[in-house]
Amino acid sequence: MRHFGHIAPEVRRRLFYQEPCEFTADSPARLLSAALGATLYSPATRERLADDVVKQAGLGVVSMVLCLEDSIGDEDVAAGEENLVRQFADLAARVRQGVELPLLFIRVREPEQITDLVRRLGDSVPLLSGFVFPKFTEERGIPFLQALDGAEALSGHRLFGMPVLETPELMYRETRVDALEGIARAVDKYRDKVLALRLGVTDFCSSYGLRRAPDMTAYDVQIIASVIADVVNMLGRADGTGFTVTGPVWEYFRVPERMFKPMLRTSPFLAEQAVELRDRLIEHAMDGLLREISLDQANGLLGKTCIHPSHVIPVHALSVVSHEEFCDAQDILRPERGGGGVLRSAYTNKMNEVKPHRAWAERTMLRAEVFGVANEDVGFVELLAAGIPG
Repeated sequence: MRHFGHIAPEVRRRLFYQEPCEFTADSPARLLSAALGATLYSPATRERLADDVVKQAGLGVVSMVLCLEDSIGDEDVAAGEENLVRQFADLAARVRQGVELPLLFIRVREPEQITDLVRRLGDSVPLLSGFVFPKFTEERGIPFLQALDGAEALSGHRLFGMPVLETPELMYRETRVDALEGIARAVDKYRDKVLALRLGVTDFCSSYGLRRAPDMTAYDVQIIASVIADVVNMLGRADGTGFTVTGPVWEYFRVPERMFKPMLRTSPFLAEQAVELRDRLIEHAMDGLLREISLDQANGLLGKTCIHPSHVIPVHALSVVSHEEFCDAQDILRPERGGGGVLRSAYTNKMNEVKPHRAWAERTMLRAEVFGVANEDVGFVELLAAGIPG
């Protein structure tokens, strides 16, 4: 699989200076954690789940979470588990016929479900990349990680965990640092099993009875922004101790009336040929989403939880590295620059300071590997236009 693999090769060659790399579920964890992109959630109870997975893979989705937790009722959990077993068997048959699937994860409620599901999935376990752990804390999270370790040994198949950070302890100022320190201890102990950390901003908002409007990002809600900042501060460092932290879910996918002037109504959609695409995006409440994706990246997050297919390509398009970013990162990382110093950028519009910018350059080059580098004259509007079906 690869990002933008659903569009024609000749279109990719026109759009990309460096095309996104190919990867598989067996690729190194560092690559997979960056490549998750827009992780699309789907309730595990969907009767045509296998069809949905195959369809979304054909539309550019590279990671999906099949959810047994908040997206279904308590009374539907057993039916959801049974459905997952059937749907995975269906998907396994399709794979034998050459169908390609995205990375698949199951969001469970309790640690015991992990071992049980791995046993019940049987020969279709190799289609599974791992599990998502809800409401992760040190006390609650260790049993999930232990169960994951046991399931991996039982199945002989590599499995990753993705903890979701969403409990009130992280929201409340008086408990936040202790909670983050505990989470850090837990995930560090199982570092090779943790693919990424996910943020449950909807649950954070719930602690205060809040819900952000479609024209507001998570960063406009200051109490939420403070949690994101502290999570990145303690768990997303670039010194080798950190993890990939993914962006929060965007809840909206259509707004019939605009209550406020969209912050992106004119920019970046200035070109005449982009007007139709801009209108399609605004129709699906995408202007706020685009702002939030940009702010995710500016605050050290990569990828995003998505609950609607229309969110996927915008996340991926904004994850593509620009030609200017690539040139800067490449210059900073040249071997002869190892001693440091300051140089003028290739675009002659900024200063590149080798030592302070090195971690940024390394992260940028990893993103360039998985999402590609746009051609010099290609912006994200063109990437959106090429990637969005219809």
